[in-house]
Amino acid sequence: MRNSFNKKQMALAVTCALALGILSGAASAQNVNKDNELVTDTRITPVKNGYGLCWHSGFGPPPASTPECDPNYVAYVAPPVVTPAVVPPAPVAAARPPATLPAGEKLTLDADTLFDFDKSTLRPAGRDTLDSFVGKLKDISPETIMTIGHADRFGSDAYNQRLSEQRVATVKAYMVSKGVETNRIYTEGKGEKQPVTKAGDCLGPKSAKVIACLQPDRRVDIEVIGTKIVR
Repeated sequence: MRNSFNKKQMALAVTCALALGILSGAASAQNVNKDNELVTDTRITPVKNGYGLCWHSGFGPPPASTPECDPNYVAYVAPPVVTPAVVPPAPVAAARPPATLPAGEKLTLDADTLFDFDKSTLRPAGRDTLDSFVGKLKDISPETIMTIGHADRFGSDAYNQRLSEQRVATVKAYMVSKGVETNRIYTEGKGEKQPVTKAGDCLGPKSAKVIACLQPDRRVDIEVIGTKIVR
């Protein structure tokens, strides 16, 4: 009976020795690679289990899935970057400035309409006439306003020259009071030098009939040179 027990002890010892040898060989054939946190063999090849998965060394967090250690590995493919279409802003139409065209306005005013005979003070009818003229300037950008006074032949040259200048000065002052720029208005008196009537039209001494005949010579010419604004 003792021999039988000894045989059993001997067999158990041999079994244990073989198991330890196998485990020792397996352990000696494996290394822990702390760099990649995997268990590798002597060839630095990761040791895998029966499912094809690598053994984790236990150092650090589990390693990321790789084709070498995961038979079900699917490579991550980043989705394509879609750049949104850039819609250019709608062009903003620039405000068009008012069109301008060369323009001129010419007005001949009878002196009898503006003034009493032999006077340089504006009559009410003369103010109304000038108001109408100034109103026309709203659609014109004036550069120069030529204002020239004339007189008939009655009286001396010096007197008629002075009278024509006084009348033109009165017209200018009135237009400036209505908003016309003073530096735009050019004034000149011509006296009796540029009559409209012909030499033989109004013959005779000073009389109501001759004065009426010479009325076209008593005048004020106003001419505007500038640009017309087209709205």
